[in-house]
Amino acid sequence: MKYCPITYDPIKAKERYSKRGLRQLSPALRELHDFPYSAEQQRKEAAHRALKLSIQGVQAKLSAVLHTKQGVFEPTDKNGRYILKPQSALYDELPENEDLTMRLAAEVGLEVPLHGLMYCKDGSLTYFIKRFDRFGQSGKLALEDFAQLAGQTRDTKYDWSMEKLVPILDRFCTFPVLEKAKLLKLTLFNFLVGNEDMHLKNFSLLTKEGKTGLAPAYDLINTTIALPNAQEELALALNGKKRKLQRKDFETHFAKDRLKLPSAIFEEILSTFSKQRKVWDSWIERSFLTEKTKKKYRALIDERSARLSLA
Repeated sequence: MKYCPITYDPIKAKERYSKRGLRQLSPALRELHDFPYSAEQQRKEAAHRALKLSIQGVQAKLSAVLHTKQGVFEPTDKNGRYILKPQSALYDELPENEDLTMRLAAEVGLEVPLHGLMYCKDGSLTYFIKRFDRFGQSGKLALEDFAQLAGQTRDTKYDWSMEKLVPILDRFCTFPVLEKAKLLKLTLFNFLVGNEDMHLKNFSLLTKEGKTGLAPAYDLINTTIALPNAQEELALALNGKKRKLQRKDFETHFAKDRLKLPSAIFEEILSTFSKQRKVWDSWIERSFLTEKTKKKYRALIDERSARLSLA
């Protein structure tokens, strides 16, 4: 069975994308041509443009616009509406991994931007995500990551704790209690899917229509299976540790004692994860990961689910 890399819908052998996938990018888009750069060329292009962009991280990234009439993405230094992430020269299957992980997040009710995979001229897949802090021709929404809000830098983005995020929500969010519940769900999700790279710059607050709250989730990836010999389970310490976390660390210490949330919210979140597990398995099966990596992904979720006593 062949699947659309944008929606994972079944498609015919001669098709590249589903009609629904193309419509998600633009109602006027009839065809999406292969991105005219190989993975290696994209990495070189990203390095060349690095000093001009503000989206730098470990992965190579390009800012891009979508030309609907021509049906192709084009790298740009200004007014980009999409961020592109090509295949890594160091780690296997990162675009496929991130796209799947973002889909799993959406399935349990976490807000994520439009995203997907696209084919490139060398046959590789590049991950794309639409910027959620842009509107109109050149409009920008107020967006600040937690490193900025906490007075930290790229060099100190891991030198913090989950507990220290709570006062930031209290201080800046319009409805702090709602955002604390979102933070709890996101934290549990990251633990379940093995995302141990959720540092300060991967949390942000977005102000839109006069209200400030957590931005849609981004940079969600199962780093535990992507990195060789991953040792940690969270990027920011929780209850004084980054590994060997158990249910009580999330339920009693974080949700109850630090976030001050009713126990019913914690149970509701876990119930959502449990109910969606079969759907998660379906997404993993249809994903563009290799069979070996799919197996590792499922095994990790099983192990983490057992620690949280998920049904």
